[in-house]
Amino acid sequence: MVLDTVGKSSFSRCKNSLKQRGIYLTTVLKLAIIPQMLWTSLIGSKKAIITFTGTRSAGEKAKDLIFLRELLKAGKIKPVIDGTYPLEQIAEAHRYVDTGHKKGNVVIIVKHDS
Repeated sequence: MVLDTVGKSSFSRCKNSLKQRGIYLTTVLKLAIIPQMLWTSLIGSKKAIITFTGTRSAGEKAKDLIFLRELLKAGKIKPVIDGTYPLEQIAEAHRYVDTGHKKGNVVIIVKHDS
């Protein structure tokens, strides 16, 4: 699965990264996704899907987060982390993301006093 939450990719661009029966999931409505959703629902093993998670209840979202946590713990999904930055370097992290060269997520580490 490829999850594009900010509309930076496209189904066409991500298609080769998907395994058979893979899904490209986006939360951003773009005109190009509509024919791709229709076409992939009829033909092919790789699917393009759009979802609007904001319309779901907090309880449903919490269940999904718990499910994802369990998949992560079991090693069934692996997030792609490009890099990590301490909270004090958040401006630098944003500058790096804005270059458009990141591959994966950029993580901000917040330290808690014990």
